Amino acid sequence: MQLDHYLRSDLPNVVANAVELEALGFDGLYTAEGPHEPFLPLVLAGEHTNKTLLFSNIAVAFARSPMDLAQSADTLQRTTAGRFVLGIGSQIRPHIENRFSMTWGRPVLRMREMVGAIKAIQTAWQNQSQLNYRGEIYRHTLMTPFFDPGPNPYQPPPIWVAALGPRMTKMASEVGDGLLIHPFHSGLFVHDHVMPMVEEGLKDSSRERTEFTISATPIVSTGSTEEEQVQAQAAVRGMLGFYGSTPAYRVTLDAHGWGDLQNELHALTKAGRWSEVGAIIPDEVVDALVVQGEPHEIRDLLKKRYGTNVDRVGLSMPYPVSPTTLAAIVDGA
Repeated sequence: MQLDHYLRSDLPNVVANAVELEALGFDGLYTAEGPHEPFLPLVLAGEHTNKTLLFSNIAVAFARSPMDLAQSADTLQRTTAGRFVLGIGSQIRPHIENRFSMTWGRPVLRMREMVGAIKAIQTAWQNQSQLNYRGEIYRHTLMTPFFDPGPNPYQPPPIWVAALGPRMTKMASEVGDGLLIHPFHSGLFVHDHVMPMVEEGLKDSSRERTEFTISATPIVSTGSTEEEQVQAQAAVRGMLGFYGSTPAYRVTLDAHGWGDLQNELHALTKAGRWSEVGAIIPDEVVDALVVQGEPHEIRDLLKKRYGTNVDRVGLSMPYPVSPTTLAAIVDGA
């Protein structure tokens, strides 16, 4: 199991953070589309690191066209000397329509075609062949020499698709090169709900499990001091409340019989009472959905949670974390 960590996107500190995290021994670094876009920090990190895998977790696919994503991915694969993975996700309808002012509809089909179109564009560049992708939603039939970057010396980068619900998970396992499991999950959810869909998707695409990467990004609560641990607990409860209020993520709560909690959390957020969501999260929910312990225990706890189900684990830690704590997690001692 390889261990990845979040590369915060504040540009003045990206290089220093990337160098430090690689030196601490992390196998990969990932960005997220939050207050900042996810690609430029990876360009900077790629120029100043040597071995870590670099990936977006996630870039919002439906805010862009397949050509946009294909170009960004190709550039990053070249910049990082073959260390880039394009991680994409759908986001939810209110954000796509009201934050990005883009079109929403048939998200599973749209993501299937998004991946297919990006791969068709990559293939046309790599093989110097005609571009001819025709889907129900996306259509790409024009590529002239002026806009063609030519074959990528490192091969086209893999595409990992984020998913949580069963239909998106199965589709990602059919057409993607990997799966990004949303942070709002438990070990039980991965074992009982994610893996069966992965197996179905791989079977339908006639692939072996070894040809597919599964990356989980669990919420982790830890700290080297009591003060840090208290701060971490408050932050992860807030994150659980944020995710739990979202109807699309109710599937995780339903798996444990806690679906009614989503209604309570959603009502608070609709009323603008964001500061209260963390307080109503029951301890049993925290225990199931959060990996929590002393820093040196986290790595073993992750192995216990996932077993052989996942290949990579990222750390979702929505609070300041000291290098001492991170070093203890990596070393497991």
